[in-house]
Amino acid sequence: MRQDPGFNVNTRLDYYGRTLLHHACNRNSRSAVIPILLAHPDINVNVKDKDGQTPFYCACSGYTSCVRELLKDSRVKVNEPDEYEQTPLLNAAYSGNLDVFKWWIASGRDMDLGKPGDIHKMDAIGVAMKIGKTEVATLLERFKKNPVETRHVMRVEIGWYDELAAEMFALVVFVSDALLQIKDTKITTPAARFFNIAKLLPLELQMVLCFRLLRSGKEIIAGKDSEAAFKELARRLW
Repeated sequence: MRQDPGFNVNTRLDYYGRTLLHHACNRNSRSAVIPILLAHPDINVNVKDKDGQTPFYCACSGYTSCVRELLKDSRVKVNEPDEYEQTPLLNAAYSGNLDVFKWWIASGRDMDLGKPGDIHKMDAIGVAMKIGKTEVATLLERFKKNPVETRHVMRVEIGWYDELAAEMFALVVFVSDALLQIKDTKITTPAARFFNIAKLLPLELQMVLCFRLLRSGKEIIAGKDSEAAFKELARRLW
């Protein structure tokens, strides 16, 4: 973000003490602004308003695209309570937006389900059941019993793996293009040999190779002769 000496990204904009990031998290239509704000070097991602609510807490009112953007930032404290000791997860339970929970689970970020029976502060499952959000309650119960399997199922359902594969493939293409600019043909590192081979393959096969590399790196980079391993993998996939 272009820095202005007179601009404070954490300025309180209203009576409630909310900042630009708070307001960006209060509408799905504003989610495109969030990455720009998060990129600012002075941004306080966990700033609290007068009620102790962070921007992530506000996003959990049901704004899925905002939650998605914030979950990507490791600085965001996803379980930070407000001054009444209510957590963002509890706020999400009151909103009952199932997609918020799907993306939260898929992200792998910590999810504090709270204490059973304490529906006024921490029990997200109890709150969801009390207000009739049975789908949310069922999903959280499922996650509580088997977090690893539930996370995998959610990632498949919402296309999380596809999104990750697309990002990684873009990175592979970027690095491959960069290697094309290297005139020294005596590159001997395994990574360089891999990209030099990959760039000669059809686009579809490059994508498959990238996906296989993400899923099973040990299988691809097996043995001392990495180049032979890559060629063999390409032959089998083709």
